[in-house]
Amino acid sequence: MSLSLYEASIPVYLQMLKNLSAIVDKAEAHAKDAGKDPNAYSEARLIADMHPFNRQIHMASDAAKNGAARLAGQTPPSFPDVETTIPELRERLAKTIAFLESLKPEQINGREDAVVELPMPNRTIRFSGRDFLLKFSLPNFFFHVTTAYALLRQQGAPIGKMDYLIGAFPEMADA
Repeated sequence: MSLSLYEASIPVYLQMLKNLSAIVDKAEAHAKDAGKDPNAYSEARLIADMHPFNRQIHMASDAAKNGAARLAGQTPPSFPDVETTIPELRERLAKTIAFLESLKPEQINGREDAVVELPMPNRTIRFSGRDFLLKFSLPNFFFHVTTAYALLRQQGAPIGKMDYLIGAFPEMADA
């Protein structure tokens, strides 16, 4: 049996967003235990010309919801990028997860060769559904999830690779 476009996209986005949410929870608890303001993570940057933590969450959310919607042939839902506090960022992740969970396999499967248009400021890039997922959407999504993880790690959050990989799914560790 072959891997479907749905199986290669929605469960992957969901797992990583849920793991990211669990990582944010761990970082928040650590900050509180240390007597620090967890919302200070919001402006953490790896380097001055990179977006801060809160924007990494926005962009991970956007990559997942926009990617999934485009794969389904839908207009992506619009979420304004206004979240800055940990509770607001957690809610953003929850809204994204809820949208992804609303998509059904039949909305995505069979669209491997459908044209996916990605509007950019100066042009529109066209992909097949398969190429959009594998060569643009997932790499972009993982970039922002990984950067958010790295920012929290840099700030001293007690998180590790297994939190990134299976954080919200500890039962996977026993498999």
